[in-house]
Amino acid sequence: NVFHPQRLAASLDALFAAVSPTIPQCSPALCVALSGGLDSTVLLVALAELARVGRLSGPLRAIHIDHGLHADSARWALACRELAAGQCIAFNELRVAVPRDAGQSPEAAARAVRYAALAGQLKPGEVLLTAHHADDQLETILLQWLRGGGLRSIAGMAPLGRFGASAWHARPLLEFTRDELAAWAGEQGLRWQDDPSNLDRRFDRNYLRLDVLPVVRQRWPAVAATAGRVADFARDALDAEAAGVAEDLPR
Repeated sequence: NVFHPQRLAASLDALFAAVSPTIPQCSPALCVALSGGLDSTVLLVALAELARVGRLSGPLRAIHIDHGLHADSARWALACRELAAGQCIAFNELRVAVPRDAGQSPEAAARAVRYAALAGQLKPGEVLLTAHHADDQLETILLQWLRGGGLRSIAGMAPLGRFGASAWHARPLLEFTRDELAAWAGEQGLRWQDDPSNLDRRFDRNYLRLDVLPVVRQRWPAVAATAGRVADFARDALDAEAAGVAEDLPR
């Protein structure tokens, strides 16, 4: 399963076809949530390549959210701006303040503020693209399962869903692992920003990623793909449940 821009294009086509005719265009307006890390860098550069060869007909832009939580955040924002400029992609930077809520983890607080800021920037019908990949999906499913979540938590992150009042949120990289994205980035000579907080094992996700999953993969190398199938099955079950409720409730 090797990452390539043409495989990304196929993933986007499949996602948009799933909601047709709600999104009748083959290439709606796209907005990349650009953090500057490996994953979003690969997504942005691959999309730019597709745009250059005429594979995307809709407008493409990028937004970077500066949370101001790290001393290097201004440098990361500048790197994102330079990356977008180098790919001839429109760029916007938003600075947000993350509240210090004792009842919420810093990661969750930053995510809530980030998505609220992005929702306020999207245009009607525009599709927000985030670079969540198969390993992110595996971590999300395990974390929510360990916290006692039900069927909805096992469904993980949806490939496509509504976002805000009139926009969409798509995750076209869910079928690719981080190693596959890194291999393509290396072939292209790409550079990206590394957030040192990703090495802090006090955060549950980092503990899973750094200490637990490497051992699991030694025994089950395809665990990320397997978790993706589990998420698909769970979403199918939720869809069937919703259809049953829609039919039964009026009676």
